[in-house]
Amino acid sequence: MTNLSHARVRFAPSPTGHMHLGSARTALYDYLIAKKTKGQFILRIEDTDQNRLVTGAEEELMEGLRWLGMDWDEGPDIGGKFGPYRQSERKQIYLQYANQLVENNHAYYCFCSPERLAQVRKERQDQKEMTHYDGHCRNLPPDEASRRVAQGEKHVIRFRIPQGGTTVINDLLRGEIVVENRNLDDFILIKSDGWAVYHLAAVVDDHLMNISHVIRGEEWIPTLPLHSLIHRAFGWEEPVWVHLSVFLKPSGKGKMSKREADELDKDGYSIFIKDLKLLGYLPEAVVNWIVLMGWSYDDHTELFSMDDLIEKFSLERLNPSPAAINFSKLDYFNRQYVKRLNDSTLAEYIQPYFIKAGYQADLGTLKKVAPLINERITTLDDAVEFARFFFIDKLKYDRQLLIIEGLSPSETVKVGEGVVDVLSTLSQINPLTAEIPLSELMIKFNITRKQLLSFLREAISAQRVTPPLFECMEILGKDKVITRIQDALNVLA
Repeated sequence: MTNLSHARVRFAPSPTGHMHLGSARTALYDYLIAKKTKGQFILRIEDTDQNRLVTGAEEELMEGLRWLGMDWDEGPDIGGKFGPYRQSERKQIYLQYANQLVENNHAYYCFCSPERLAQVRKERQDQKEMTHYDGHCRNLPPDEASRRVAQGEKHVIRFRIPQGGTTVINDLLRGEIVVENRNLDDFILIKSDGWAVYHLAAVVDDHLMNISHVIRGEEWIPTLPLHSLIHRAFGWEEPVWVHLSVFLKPSGKGKMSKREADELDKDGYSIFIKDLKLLGYLPEAVVNWIVLMGWSYDDHTELFSMDDLIEKFSLERLNPSPAAINFSKLDYFNRQYVKRLNDSTLAEYIQPYFIKAGYQADLGTLKKVAPLINERITTLDDAVEFARFFFIDKLKYDRQLLIIEGLSPSETVKVGEGVVDVLSTLSQINPLTAEIPLSELMIKFNITRKQLLSFLREAISAQRVTPPLFECMEILGKDKVITRIQDALNVLA
């Protein structure tokens, strides 16, 4: 199945928590290879572990994929001819195939109690041996085992690992992976409650859904021989196995873990897709960022649209080496994509962040603000810090910050009154109308441009940093600017 014509790939998450960068990257590589080969990208929900399901996680996964720009061709919400696409709806299918393995002597019924298994485990731990199942039920006569099952005796179904020899599997990125069979356990296929474990369910589904490539994280390599052996037990052709690089924490030292994820949150970053959206990152930037953590096109190209990626992506250029999560690079990509937005689109994108922060920001004003900030913000929510003063009725001033450096409060008031007099004579305030008369005012009071603009910025925004000052004054309008300056002077009086 190395033929890349019409690849059928699946993104098969478990709805047990938030969608993170690793899942998003796997989905992206699946999506790109499907689109590049004019194949199919399938969403399959692997929810056989009913105890770990998290309410709302499936919906969050779907929302995250759509936000990143990845629509699926088949899935639980849209159906398809290979459904159902939730494993919890395929329970009888797995049981049927497990029983087929029993009939073919590749699996067997195991009646060992949890207590006995715990005892075996303890004894093996004490002897510093691998805590594998001891094979107690492996050689039960088939008739006896079937009779006990028919009588309702509690049991599981275990896979019969070959005794001796090796299992050799080829991975597209890593070459041959060789495992000694004696190091493998007779693992469970069907639990005592009738639910299939992931290993059986995933393999059966991949076969029945004609999956050509299984692309997944490096952490699944230890289970690869189990999945390969199930394929071989049925006589099925194996898919192309592709195990991606592991993510390292930003320091580059050690794998990313939940503890590091919690620390990132304190710095305004996250490894979870829903959080990146809330933090004001654009989906185009996130896609561009994660695709390069494990794949590269050349030594110099950095910015890729989704269409670019579909054209240029190839499995052969994937790199199995660990990839450190670099949030500075994400910030860089986001700045590039924010700069590319037109004023109307940027205004629409940043409006929810103002509203969330409690500001009634109208789109008309935001469209005027957008060109002033699009090269100054990294994330969309940065816009609130830069431009919230446009939407505040009454500013709160720090008296000390209003005083012009080198002048007294009373001298600052005189300068401010002069500014009001100048601005009052103008029909409107903008860079063209205000520059010359205010320059003359600086000469009159013997102050520098920096001194005057520092006062004006504080007076009209109560902020130390703003977009270009005269353009801000133009958007606020003459009346509001004069009112704010007078309010500031009242604080100094």
